[in-house]
Amino acid sequence: MRPSQHWIDPARPKVPVRPVKAWHHMKKLLADKEDTEQVFEIIQALNGESLRKDFKRFIRTTRGQQRLAERADLPPMLDDHGPLLTLPEGSVGRAYVDFMRREKLSAAGLVAESAKQRRAHDYFDDDLTWYANRLRDTHDLNHVLTGYGRDALGEGALLAYTHAQNGGRGIWFIAFMARRQITRLVPGDAHIARVFEEARRNGHAAQRIHEENIEHLLAEPLAAARIRLNIPRPTAYRAALSVVSAAQPDPQIAAAA
Repeated sequence: MRPSQHWIDPARPKVPVRPVKAWHHMKKLLADKEDTEQVFEIIQALNGESLRKDFKRFIRTTRGQQRLAERADLPPMLDDHGPLLTLPEGSVGRAYVDFMRREKLSAAGLVAESAKQRRAHDYFDDDLTWYANRLRDTHDLNHVLTGYGRDALGEGALLAYTHAQNGGRGIWFIAFMARRQITRLVPGDAHIARVFEEARRNGHAAQRIHEENIEHLLAEPLAAARIRLNIPRPTAYRAALSVVSAAQPDPQIAAAA
């Protein structure tokens, strides 16, 4: 029987840091930013024990304990668009459905991508895995609430934002490489460095979405939720998108948020 608070499988080994492996997968990701499998591989190769450290931080909070006790299964809730579409116009849930349909995404799709990666590594059915899943399953909600799009700049900035909140060398490395690559491809007056610096500031200042009761969050007005969670508008990102779009470089970078 599991302890009442949390359980991490004692058979879990310490996770080694493998920079060469990370670089191998980074080259694949640079060739195709939609290749989500490479993201999971890079995180696995570089994060070491950072997930365990962040999970311990999570369960030291009252909200973390509540979420762990509830153990909500988020993908079925997030992919059941019918109830979300009954929420008021302007709610987080309605904005989420609009975003997922526009981008042709599903929470189940992200689960499937992470399952590919896990088949190549040891799998443990414990609370640390549950926590990793929760971070994964709230990724697209972070897009909606922060205002960062799925263009390359938006994805990179969101990773800088989430690294500021949760840590992890893998997330930092992907964000760093995104910043480096995009800076080389766009006009200097897009001020890409400002976008990433702003994202880190915003991440440090904001509440962490995965600590929220997601069902309640989906029902909130989007504008009110952003205020409550202290998520500012990403003004440097929006300004950079305007500059990049006007210059018409690589469409993956200039894609509208």
